[in-house]
Amino acid sequence: MGLVVAVALLTWLIVSQVYSELPLVPWTAIPTVLLLAVGEGYTGWMTRARIARRPGTKPVEPLAVARLAALGKASAYGGAVFAGVFGGFVLHTATLLDRETPRSEFFVAGGSLLACVLLVCAALFLEHACRIPGDPDGDRPGPG
Repeated sequence: MGLVVAVALLTWLIVSQVYSELPLVPWTAIPTVLLLAVGEGYTGWMTRARIARRPGTKPVEPLAVARLAALGKASAYGGAVFAGVFGGFVLHTATLLDRETPRSEFFVAGGSLLACVLLVCAALFLEHACRIPGDPDGDRPGPG
């Protein structure tokens, strides 16, 4: 959450200075990020089922689980950074809603922000799904 807020404020400061020179915010970020979120959410759901060895699923390779956990962590951080970027655009364009172009950018940036939040949630779910069952903290007990 702190990363989103920090990047949003930094983006807002930069965008408020150079907004007229920037290209339009692409609407294609919304479906792209939503597809990533759906993919990671589904992967987390399937991984959790495979780790729990539910009937009809194949066991999962430990290295694959480690890679999926790394993907989840990286996607959570990346999604948070981009959520902050789009949040900064939302903050800036919210004051310019009486003009047509900033108004449309407000809605595109807002939709992209929501898509990035969904990606972060899906990525955290994927990372959580990679934990060992019965281990609430995700940490193994050390030798002792």
